Amino acid sequence: MAVNRVPVLKRCRSLGIEPTVLGYDKKSKRELKRSNRKVSEYGLQLREKQKAKFIYGVLEKPFRNYYKKADKMQGQTGTNLMIMLETRLDNVLFRLGFARTRKEARQIVDHKHVLVNGKQVNIPSYLVKAGDTIEIKEKCKSSQRYKDILESTGGRMVPEWLEADPEALKGTVKELPTREVIDVPVNEVLIVELYSK
Repeated sequence: MAVNRVPVLKRCRSLGIEPTVLGYDKKSKRELKRSNRKVSEYGLQLREKQKAKFIYGVLEKPFRNYYKKADKMQGQTGTNLMIMLETRLDNVLFRLGFARTRKEARQIVDHKHVLVNGKQVNIPSYLVKAGDTIEIKEKCKSSQRYKDILESTGGRMVPEWLEADPEALKGTVKELPTREVIDVPVNEVLIVELYSK
C-alpha cells in the first residue's frame, strides 16, 4: 500500500488546512513562505483535490472512482462526492469520537474491532447507510486504548446526523449527512471542475 511519509503538520501547512480538522491538537509555528506567485486556476483545483484526499486519507485511484460514482448519482456531483467521503466507515468512527484521528480509525477497522449491524467489517472504505449501528467489539471495549481515546475525544462535537453512546462505544447513523453539516474546508466545486476537463 502507498504510504505518505510527509509529516502531517508540514502537509497541513502546504495545503492550508488547520491540523484540528484531522484530529491533531498540535499547532505549527512556522509560516508558509511562498513567493508572490499567482496560483493558476488548475493549481487551485488541484490543491482542493489534494486537500480532500489528504483529509479523508484516500488515494488517487479510489478517489477517482468515488468521483465517477458521484457523477452517475442524482443531484450535484460535488455534494454527492463529499457525502460519500463523509460516510466512509473510518470517517464515521472518527466522527463518533471512537478514534483520535482518521488514520487511527482506519487502523481500528483494519484490526477487525468494528461491528456494523452486528457483523464484523474490516474495510475502512465501507459506506454506511442511514439506520446502521456501529460498535466496537465486546472483547475490545475494555482495553486501555479505548479508555484513552474517549478521554481525549470527550469534548469533540458529534455531528447531528450521528448519535453516539460513548459509554457503550456504540453509535447510530440517524440519516445521511447533507453538505451543510460537513465541516470540511474543501471547495468541491473546484474538484468537479478539475475532473470534468
